[in-house]
Amino acid sequence: MPSPIDPADPQIAHDLQVVQRGCDELLVASEFAVKLARSRTTGAPLRIKLGLDPTAPDIHLGHTVVLNKMRQLQDLGHTVIFLIGDFTAQIGDPSGRNSTRPPLTAEQIRANAETYYAQASLVLDPGRTEIRYNSEWSDPLGARGLIQLASRYTVARMMERDDFTRRFRAGVPISVHEFLYPLLQGYDSVALQADLELGGTDQKFNLLVGRELQKEYGQAPQCVLTMPLLEGIDGVEKMSKSKGNYIGITEPADSMFGKLMSISDTLMWRYFELLSFRTLEELATLQAEVADGRNPRDVKVLLAIELVDRFHGQGAGAQALAHFNARFRDGAIPADLPEVRVAGAPLGILKVLRAAGLSASASEAQRNIEQGGVRIDGQRIEDKSLQLPAGVYIMQVGKRKFARVTLARASEAS
Repeated sequence: MPSPIDPADPQIAHDLQVVQRGCDELLVASEFAVKLARSRTTGAPLRIKLGLDPTAPDIHLGHTVVLNKMRQLQDLGHTVIFLIGDFTAQIGDPSGRNSTRPPLTAEQIRANAETYYAQASLVLDPGRTEIRYNSEWSDPLGARGLIQLASRYTVARMMERDDFTRRFRAGVPISVHEFLYPLLQGYDSVALQADLELGGTDQKFNLLVGRELQKEYGQAPQCVLTMPLLEGIDGVEKMSKSKGNYIGITEPADSMFGKLMSISDTLMWRYFELLSFRTLEELATLQAEVADGRNPRDVKVLLAIELVDRFHGQGAGAQALAHFNARFRDGAIPADLPEVRVAGAPLGILKVLRAAGLSASASEAQRNIEQGGVRIDGQRIEDKSLQLPAGVYIMQVGKRKFARVTLARASEAS
């Protein structure tokens, strides 16, 4: 006869599959299975924590990888805690950095926090999201409490962090307050009694600190789920506004649709896995159809419509598709675009066309523009002096020459 808490239950196995879809690591999976089983038996939802410091006002699709996972956990019936690190943002997360991060002002933090949650609500269900600020418990902690918290973790353990170790060996300064960041992030888990904390792969150390501190405070340790960093539309670097390979969740629908259609057929499946709300069964069916000969472009359209609808409302994706088809003369764009990488951004349009092999010379590129035969992302180009910033562009010269051009900065030539 099965025990009341049975982690081998088929429903638990299904929930684990949903949770682990697209993730990098789940620590410890067996513990989390028991937590899921206990939640199912008692009817008490798990407390799922995501802490985000409002260090910038805008969110791109790369940020939504973790938010999507939170939404999936909401749909499984668990309590999602969207924790705004208004206190920890004053320190600045040193994860993966080679120098001390400049602290933000209180005004910057407040403004960013308001915008950040408004954008995050485009992914999360606001009605099922608990909003918390870690200043609630970090401010009252005071100097005495902070000293007591610091006594629960050693310098040796702190120096196990790769970035701290690298900086120490290189003689790069590490300020004492930077050691406080992972401690305070870990204390957030104690204050919220989190069952699971999510973060990017670069957050693993901080998430594990929370697990250890919960043990110190007599709580059941949280499990840790790390999510991979999403590649940008160039398929090379992680998505980043500074690299010009991002898709902002508040940028116009047509722009979002066009950028999604510009990704490679291989990268498309990565985006489906990390960004789509389609079930694993649906994705398997789509992959099988492509393997049987279905045009990958048609499947990419489904992805673009889903994401545009999510951030711009039902029907926006279909409208963006119509505009996209109209710009490219009802689907004249080839299914398999040549991939070209050009360095030196920002770069003049004439040089880009020549470097991409779309025009034989600068003079030919100039004539192509004068004759109205050059389009970028479906838009006709008339300015011969146009300077293109780093980014990914679908370029067309005449009726038959196409290329997906990744324009990188000079420092990213390799």
